[in-house]
Amino acid sequence: MFAAYAARLDAEDPLSALELGERPEPEVPPGWTVVRLRAAALNHHDLWSLRGVGLDAGSLPMILGCDGAGVDEDGNEVVVYPVIGGARRTLLSEKYQGTLAERVAVPAGNVLPKPPALSFEEAAALPTAWLTAYRMLFTKAGVRPGDSVLVQGAGGGVATAAIVLGAAAGLRMFVTGREEHKRRRALELGAEAVFEPGVRLPHRMDAVLETVGAATWSHSLKSLRPGGTVVISGTTSGPNPPAAELQRIFFLELTVAGSTMGTREELAGLLGFCAAKGVRPVIDTVLPLDRAREGFARMAAGDLYGKIVFTV
Repeated sequence: MFAAYAARLDAEDPLSALELGERPEPEVPPGWTVVRLRAAALNHHDLWSLRGVGLDAGSLPMILGCDGAGVDEDGNEVVVYPVIGGARRTLLSEKYQGTLAERVAVPAGNVLPKPPALSFEEAAALPTAWLTAYRMLFTKAGVRPGDSVLVQGAGGGVATAAIVLGAAAGLRMFVTGREEHKRRRALELGAEAVFEPGVRLPHRMDAVLETVGAATWSHSLKSLRPGGTVVISGTTSGPNPPAAELQRIFFLELTVAGSTMGTREELAGLLGFCAAKGVRPVIDTVLPLDRAREGFARMAAGDLYGKIVFTV
C-alpha cells in the first residue's frame, strides 16, 4: 500500500528523511481492526518524528501520521482516535504505524462514528490539535459561557482550534500573536480582540491557554484574575521560563494545569459539538497523499494557518 514514512532520522534536515512509496499491509493483532483511510491530517508531531523526537531508529521504517478518517471493515464511516494504550500511552506513528497511508490498523475501540455532517477531510483534522484544544477549554480550564479566555500565539494549530471552539461555546476569546495577518485571521475566526505579545490587556482573564511556553509564561500569569487558571499543553518557545513566579501563583491562588491530547470520550464530544454547532476545523491546504512532501515543506516553513490534510 502507498504511504508516507520515516525511512531514517535527521535532526537537521527532517524532510530528507521522508519517503513516499509502498509499504506492507498493516499487521492486525487480535482485537484490532483496519480502517481504509480517505483523509489524514499532518501535525508538527510528524516533523518532530523525522527529527528523531519520540521515534528511535529501531522502529524504522515508520509510517507517519496520527490523524485520519475513513471506512471500517463493515463499511461504516469512522474517525480514528490516535492514542494507543492506557497508563503508558503512545500515539500512532510512535510505536505503531500511522495514518499517512491507504490503510491503518488500530484497536477496535479506537474508531468512532464520523458525523455525516463532517467531510472526511474535516473529520481527519480534529483528533490531535482540535482534541487538545477541546480538553484544555472544556475539561481543564473550568470556564463557562461569558468567561474571558486568553489564547497565546495566534496561528498555531491548538490556538486556532481554541479560538473557534471557545467562540462557538459563548466564551470571550482574546488572542495574542506576533504577526498582524495572523491576528486579523483570529478576529475573523471569532476572537473578541487581538493584541501583540506581552501587552497589557483591557481586563484580567478567567483562563489562559498556553502553548508557547517560556516566551509568554510571565505574561500569561500576569493576565489572570485572582483564582484564574493557566492551562499548558506545549512549549514551542522553550520549556524553562526565566522565572516561575511562584509568589504570584500562590498569592493570587492561581491554578496551573497541564493538559495532553484528550480521551476517546472527549473526541466523541468534540465530533458531536462540531456537528451540532456547525463548527468546522480550519483547513489551510488539501493535497493528495502522493504530494505529501509539499505539505511537509509548507509546515516546516511555517507558512500556513490551519490544518494540512491529505486525501487518500
